[in-house]
Order: sequence, then C-alpha cells, then structure tokens
Amino acid sequence: MTSLAFDLPRLLTTAPLLRARRLTKHYGAIPAVAGVDLDVYPGEVLGIVGESGSGKSTILRLLNLEEAPDTGDYTLTIDGYRGRNLFTLDRYDRRALRVRHIGIVYQNPLHGLRMHITSSGNVAERLIMAGERRFATLRNAARDALDASEFPLARMDDIPRRLSGGMQQRVQLAKAIALQPMVLLLDEPTTGLDVSVQALVLDTLKRIQRELHVATIIVSHDLGVIRTLADRVLVMRHGRVVEHGLTDQVLDDPQDAYTQQLVAAKL
Repeated sequence: MTSLAFDLPRLLTTAPLLRARRLTKHYGAIPAVAGVDLDVYPGEVLGIVGESGSGKSTILRLLNLEEAPDTGDYTLTIDGYRGRNLFTLDRYDRRALRVRHIGIVYQNPLHGLRMHITSSGNVAERLIMAGERRFATLRNAARDALDASEFPLARMDDIPRRLSGGMQQRVQLAKAIALQPMVLLLDEPTTGLDVSVQALVLDTLKRIQRELHVATIIVSHDLGVIRTLADRVLVMRHGRVVEHGLTDQVLDDPQDAYTQQLVAAKL
C-alpha cells in the first residue's frame, strides 16, 4: 500500500472524498463524540484508535447514517450528493446512499448478517436492495464478492451461524464490497479472531483496498492492525481527537501524553 508519507503532493491537489465537520453526539449527558473533524481521501485508509468508550464506533455509525448527530456536517464528493449535508437526507435517500456507496463490516457479525439465510443470500440481499432481481446475476455477483473476500466457495450456501468468526467476517466483507462502494467502514474487524486468522483477514483487507482503491476508515484498539492498514491515524479520548498524523509518525513518535500511554501499553 502506498504510504502518504511519499504521496503528499497528491493530497495537496486532491479533494477529500469524505469530509466531516464538528461531529457531536451525546447519549444523555455523556458526550460520545465532541466536535470531531475528519477527512478521507480517495484510496486512503484512515485509522481511528482509542480505548473503549472513546467514541470510535459512534463515529462509524454516524458516517454510516445509522444515527443522527446532535450537530455536524457530512459530505461526500459523489455525483448526486456533492455539497449536500448527508445528515439532512430523508430516510429513503440515506438508504440509497448506504446501499450504493457505503460498505460496513461490524465488530459483531450479528449486526451485519442475517444468521438464518445462506452466506450467498446475505450478499445477494444487498444487490436486491440496489434493484437487481435476476437470479443468475445475483448468484454470480454473490459468488464473485465472496471469492474476492477469500471465502471458501464450497460453503457459500452455509448459513453464517455454522461458520467460524473469521469466515463470518469474510461474508460481511463480501456483502460490504458487492457493489464496489466508494467508502468502506471497518469496526474492529479482527477482534476475537485467532492470530493466524487475523493475519489472513488483514491480508485480504489490504488486497481489496488496493484493488478497489476505496476510501477506508478502520476503527481498532489494536495498534498493530492500524499500523498494518492505515495511512493516517486519529487518536481519540473522551470523544475528542487528541492527536492525528501519518501512522508511523504518530505511533513511533507520539506527542500527546495519552497517545504515549497507548503506545507504551502495546509494547
């Protein structure tokens, strides 16, 4: 994967694909996210790290239009949506945007998959939501997406509850990329997986991101995962960004005291 450390001229001339400003979300009196700004460029991987409760996953739910912020602007430079604050879309437009242009892999596969229908059926469901009705097209497209996520095709008609955690994540990934989205959101995609399985999933994610050139945001508490995948990183604490920069720069020479604690805890 190209490091942004060697590609800064591109950033000076390329507009962000995704831009969020002043994202704020409270749950009661608790500020889960407090005034967060972020940009993601075409083909870039942005990592978000922080301890549990820092607001990482809340940001992904906001960017996936699953939840509405208290305040904030969210734009994508995609035809039909340029210049529009996506939080103001009605539920039909939000659904269409999510189906066509945003893919997500949840930490818990129960949130992303229907456990009682086949793995291929889970992927095909996304295509049906986009308007496809031809069985042969649905079958072939689901097969292609599962193959791209390195899921064993001999088990494409197994239901997810009969699969391992790593295989369930691959089905989620296949569903997320089936329509070649512009944005891919990954919420702790390797949590709970064995080290060997985690390495395989990371290799698959790197290959897919490279081939699709999709703007990706990955949330993880695992700094090794972030170092492997992310070009830039945001460090969050109590809903706020305390440090940001190129991944190697932040992880090798952290400036904020909290980031220093995170890095030291992983050594």
